[in-house]
Amino acid sequence: MTTVELTRFRVLAEKTEELLAARADMLKDFEADRAGFLRARLVQLPDNEWLDIVDWATPEDFATSREKGPNLPGIARFFAAIDSLVVAEEGVIAR
Repeated sequence: MTTVELTRFRVLAEKTEELLAARADMLKDFEADRAGFLRARLVQLPDNEWLDIVDWATPEDFATSREKGPNLPGIARFFAAIDSLVVAEEGVIAR
């Protein structure tokens, strides 16, 4: 069952370009290092908030990824551009 990670966060306006520049490398690192990673979509919201929607093959894949944290340079650069976490949630695709 496809698991969806929903992470809403804030980025300071002056770090927006840094966040976007790091995104491609973060995705490459996820593809290389994260079993069960399916895809990710980044949504810009009002007031310097963003929503990252990441699909995982299983809840276990997502849990394992979370344990690894920012273990690779591209992931670390992306995370470093984030100012604060608003909310992180997990769900499944309803069929």
